Amino acid sequence: MDIQEIKSLIRDIPDFPKPGILFRDITTLLCDPQGLRSTIDLLAGTCAPLNPDYIVGIESRGFIFGTPVAHQLGCGFVPVRKPKKLPAPVHRVSYDLEYGQDQLEIHQDAISSGDRIVIVDDLMATGGTAKAAAELIEKAEGQLVGCVFVIELEALGGRQNLPEVPIASLIQY
Repeated sequence: MDIQEIKSLIRDIPDFPKPGILFRDITTLLCDPQGLRSTIDLLAGTCAPLNPDYIVGIESRGFIFGTPVAHQLGCGFVPVRKPKKLPAPVHRVSYDLEYGQDQLEIHQDAISSGDRIVIVDDLMATGGTAKAAAELIEKAEGQLVGCVFVIELEALGGRQNLPEVPIASLIQY
């Protein structure tokens, strides 16, 4: 299945979560076995040349894509979660949202100094969440070597907010 076929499986929902927003709904892609398989294969193929030790997935849809990518590449998976979801000591960062602030956390012992990390997530809009995840990786002394997304909303300029590492997206709007 090629990129255009995968893109055709993503449903547009107008005025969600509020008027004027066109939401790109991946649940229809997730329901399609071949579409899901092809998406994961393409993500893994994009990540492989970066030689990661770990894939970092951002809660929650980054878990959906990041875990099977890590499995295909034979590397570990590290979850980045919202506050108070991880049981061991954590690194925490705050980041800005359109409507306020939020926080993300990673276990302090999840990554060792120098480990090669690729962030995998479903969508990059403004880049704020991925930037926060990159800050967590830096706090843990990991080496961010790339960011890979299923969807990129180019008009929101998210790439400008991320560290200077390879950034790839399968589908651009």
